[in-house]
Parts: sequence; structure tokens; C-alpha cells
Amino acid sequence: MGLKLFDVLVAFAGLSLLLLAGMALRQRLRWLRALGIPEALVAGLLGLLVGPFGPWSVFPDAVYRVWSQTPGVLISLVFATLFLGQQLPSPKVIWNRAAGQTAFGMVLGFGQYLVGALLVLAVLQPLFGTDPLMAALIEVGFEGGHGTAAGMGPTFTELGLPSGETLGLAMATVGVLTAVLLGSTLVVIGRSRHWLSRGDSEAGSSASATPLMRTGDGDPMSADERLALETAAGTVESDQAESMTIDALTVNVALAGGAVGLGILLKAGLTQLGGLTGGEGTAKLLAAIPVFPLAMVGGLIVQILLQRSRQTRLVSPVAQASIGSLAMDLLITAAMASLNLPLLEENWLPFALLAAAGLTWNVCAFLWLAPRIFSDHWFERGIADFGQGTGVTATGLLLLRMADPFGRSRAMEAFSFKQLLFEPFLGGGLVTALSPLLIVSWGLPRFSVVALLLTLAALLLGLRLGRQRQRS
Repeated sequence: MGLKLFDVLVAFAGLSLLLLAGMALRQRLRWLRALGIPEALVAGLLGLLVGPFGPWSVFPDAVYRVWSQTPGVLISLVFATLFLGQQLPSPKVIWNRAAGQTAFGMVLGFGQYLVGALLVLAVLQPLFGTDPLMAALIEVGFEGGHGTAAGMGPTFTELGLPSGETLGLAMATVGVLTAVLLGSTLVVIGRSRHWLSRGDSEAGSSASATPLMRTGDGDPMSADERLALETAAGTVESDQAESMTIDALTVNVALAGGAVGLGILLKAGLTQLGGLTGGEGTAKLLAAIPVFPLAMVGGLIVQILLQRSRQTRLVSPVAQASIGSLAMDLLITAAMASLNLPLLEENWLPFALLAAAGLTWNVCAFLWLAPRIFSDHWFERGIADFGQGTGVTATGLLLLRMADPFGRSRAMEAFSFKQLLFEPFLGGGLVTALSPLLIVSWGLPRFSVVALLLTLAALLLGLRLGRQRQRS
């Protein structure tokens, strides 16, 4: 039987109740807050208990079908909002402030592909007959997180790995939990060995002690900056009140929806072009590309059009951040609640080995490479990327705040600007979206070689930038 619109309403009500329950539970249990577990993940884990594979299935089957389809839809909305409302600095400014941070993030990301590919090629395929697509799971789960893992589900299924979404979500959950535990341990070790910045704590507290919040996909924003943006948004609404009868939030939702629409058109165009130039096989392969990275491109196009037509007053960065956060919370809750546990059980040993290999790579890269890439404050800069590359952006911010509570290292600035260079490619960007297709079309041996070359290129760039900073 087909789904009815009322089923969508009931599914939304169920997700809302789970989010409220997750929020209440996190407020009551201090250890959840200490681990930095987001409310949406708590809600999703609660949803497992009442989900289709949990002990207490309380909703109709139609609701569970809506939940299973929700992540692949909402992730496009999350990525569509990333550039909307953002006034980007010049490329030169971004590069000067974030080049080293970006190089280290690229080393982590491409290295995760390399480690996964080598492990599958040398161990998991010969012993367990593991699907080559599982080589992409470390980066999808660790760098990408729950949203990316859920959004990549249809791609994995289309390419022959139906358990890909479940395994990716499980990998993301492992990453969030271990990022805080391992990261906190590293901060304690770093403090005992005097790896952290030292100086007068009060001198830096006045400039950097403002609480951090998230925008879009987790970019840091101080409370003062958010207040200024809210004030500006309120001014815009006031100025336009006489000439516009439509609500400002409606306009921002429409702009985000337009960005998603452009992403859908781009995918259709790429698929058709691939069919004309490469035949039916190429078209089928391109059809597996997810919409969400193209929706991000659509958002960038919409923002450029607004700037050139001088209509940027129509878009509010605060509203876009709220739209993205809403979509992210709902999709994480829905994805975890509809997690297919039997598929995870079938692949638990290869999954465990991949997770252990990914964690080992991240820790080793942080301890050995970060001191060589960063000429100053290597621990603070590296721990932020370790947190993001293992868990989520908020985890990186949490670990950075633990290591540098007064902002003496100025790592926050570099970490913030790094997102503009990093996110369009890894952690849910174009490389993440294309990696399963490349594994299928190239084969795992060739993919491993390319991952090795990209990792070495990022490493050499980082080392060169580090030496230049030391000389200057």
C-alpha cells in the first residue's frame, strides 16, 4: 500500500515526541551531557526501542516507512542551507588563515579512505568476502557523521550494498562516542606533558570566553555574533513589513527549497549527459549520485544570484541555520530509530575491524602528524580536527574548548575558516558522495592508489606550510 500524507504527519509527531524525550533524558543524565551526546542521537537511540526492529513497535508500518525515507530527503535540505546567507571572505583571506588546518583535515579524510581500502583489500575481502564498498564507511561515518551516512544510504543500496546505511550510521555512532572519550583522554595527557598553550589565562579570557553556538552544519558562531545577526534579521523584517506580506521564515524556506530544486536539476542534467556520452551504464552509475552535495552547489548558486541582484536582505543566516539544524535533528532521529539491526549483525566483525582501524589512524595522525604540520599550538589545532574527523564538528569544538578554554591559540579562527575549504569536498561533500561510485567504476586497487596519492599530497602540502610558518 502507498503512503498517505497523514502517515507523514503521524511520523513527524512521533519524531517530535522522541526529540522531546531525548531532550528531557539528556537534561536528567549528567553523563550524557559530559560525553557531548546530542539530543537527536539520544532521541534516535530511544527510537530504536519503539522502532521496526526494537522490542516495542508502537507505530504503524507506514510510519516506519516514512522514517526510513526521511534521512535521504532531509540531508539535501541541510546541505542546501550551508552557503545561504553567508558572506564569504576572499579566497586569499581564507587560504592564509586556514591552509594548514585544511591540509591536516584532508590528511585525516583521505587517510580514512586509504586505511579502509587497504584493510578491505588485504584482509576483509580474502577472509570474509567483504563488499569493496565498505572501504568508504570510515570516512562516511567518521568525517561525514549521521546525516551523511543516512543520505548515502540510497547510493549504497543502488550500488549493491543495502546494509551501507546501517553500517554508516553505526560507524558514526561509534565515532561520536569514542571521539569524546579518546579526545578527553588526549587532552588530559597533553596537559600533563605540557603540550597545551601556556600563559596568563585571564589575559585571553576577555576576548574568547563567549559561549560558542553552531550554524549550518556545525560552524562556530559566538553568542554576540548570533545576537547581531538576529538584530539585523529583525531590522530587515521591519524594513520589508510594508512591502511584503509573506513571512521572512517562509522566504528562507523557499530559498532553501529552490537550492534543493537546483540540485535535483543538476543531477538530472549530469545523468542525461552521462547517458549521451557514455551510454546506459554511465547514466545508471551517475543516477546513484546523491542529491545533497548538488543541493549544496545549488545553495551557492542561489547565494551568488542574491548577491549580484542585491537582494541579500531576503536571506537570513540565522533562519538558514535554524532550518538546517531542524532538518539535521529530524533526520538523525529518524535514521537511528529505523536502524536495520539485522544487517548490522551480519557484518559486525568487518565493521568492528574497520572502526578500530579508523580510530587508530586518527589517533596516530594527531600525535605524529599534527606537531609536524602546525608550527604553533599544534595540540589545540589538531585536537579540533581530531574531534571533527572522528565525531562531528560539535565534538571538535568541545575538545578545543577543553584544551583551550580561553582562546589563547586562536585555533578557533583557523578551524572556522577551514570549513569553507573542507566541507565542499570531504565530510559529506563531493568526494564523499562520489567515493562509492569510484570504487565501483575503478575497482578497489586503483581506488587505493588514488587515496594514497591524495593523502601524500595533502601531507606534503601541510608539511610545506608548516615549514613556511616557522621561517616567517
